[in-house]
Amino acid sequence: MNIFLGLIINIISLMVVSYLIPGFYFVDFRALLVAAVVIGIINSFIKPVLQLIALPLSIVTLGLFAFFVNVALLWLAAEIVPGFQIQNFFTAAVASVVMALIGAFFHKMDH
Repeated sequence: MNIFLGLIINIISLMVVSYLIPGFYFVDFRALLVAAVVIGIINSFIKPVLQLIALPLSIVTLGLFAFFVNVALLWLAAEIVPGFQIQNFFTAAVASVVMALIGAFFHKMDH
């Protein structure tokens, strides 16, 4: 998947999540675009390293810890990007699941 398509998928999934989930919002479209770019960068560079470090714990918890890594990275993006806010951990967890489902849907369409 090329970078542009990944960015479009991030934008769409963030828009859907902000529409569906209360407590997950953007102040404007610029914040949405910046968040999509930051999430793409985090998922490309930071996430693989953290998943490798957390692999033993993920194995012991049968993958549950990998979910918490995803939630933490989404929350990190919200902390970095001005105008992007996530209200609480539950909101971040639900948003992470919805974003993963949307990403899986588009990935399936790409193949």
